[in-house]
Amino acid sequence: MSTNEPQAIPLAIPLLPTADRPAGERADAARNRRKILDAAARIVSEQGPEAVTMNAVAHASCIGVGTVYRRFGDVSQLLWALLDERERQFQEAYLAGPPPLGPGAPAGERLHAFLDALVDRVIEQREILLAAQAAAPSARYTSGAYLAMHAHLTMLLGRVRPEANGALLAHLLLAPFSPSLMHHLSAERNLTAEDLKSGMADLLKLGA
Repeated sequence: MSTNEPQAIPLAIPLLPTADRPAGERADAARNRRKILDAAARIVSEQGPEAVTMNAVAHASCIGVGTVYRRFGDVSQLLWALLDERERQFQEAYLAGPPPLGPGAPAGERLHAFLDALVDRVIEQREILLAAQAAAPSARYTSGAYLAMHAHLTMLLGRVRPEANGALLAHLLLAPFSPSLMHHLSAERNLTAEDLKSGMADLLKLGA
């Protein structure tokens, strides 16, 4: 394939809708949001994500628990909000960053680079991702982050395998990145990021 791949059009999908700031957010509301997220991050750092509860965050942030619930809904949405900035950086890298992850490389190379980068991201954030999955098991599949990754993979697969059902293959390629499986493989089976990347590369070769 030619490396003169057209620039990807940014997806009009919010990465993590629960974490986005509403348009015209008041200054005091923005400060409360920041306090809540900072408090949740401290709890994760000091005690682990399993210690995050709405009451604990309200106490740590000195903000009423009702406000915490109104702003984030539940623990799952709060944990996803903590991942928001990292997700935005990742999306920017694969939509508009340098190749091979970003535009400018052949679709096959971009596909491999995307899966490698996703291994690193999921391992780095695995504790919070695992806690978010435990709080709401199906939330992963309706989050803006997942929808954006799925759309990107569907586009790449459509170029690599135009005869295939790209949307289905994209779901199947993202399935191994379930937080519980990645935690099992990396923390319990002691596989390294390089082991996982090699395994994903071998998986792609099976259909060659």
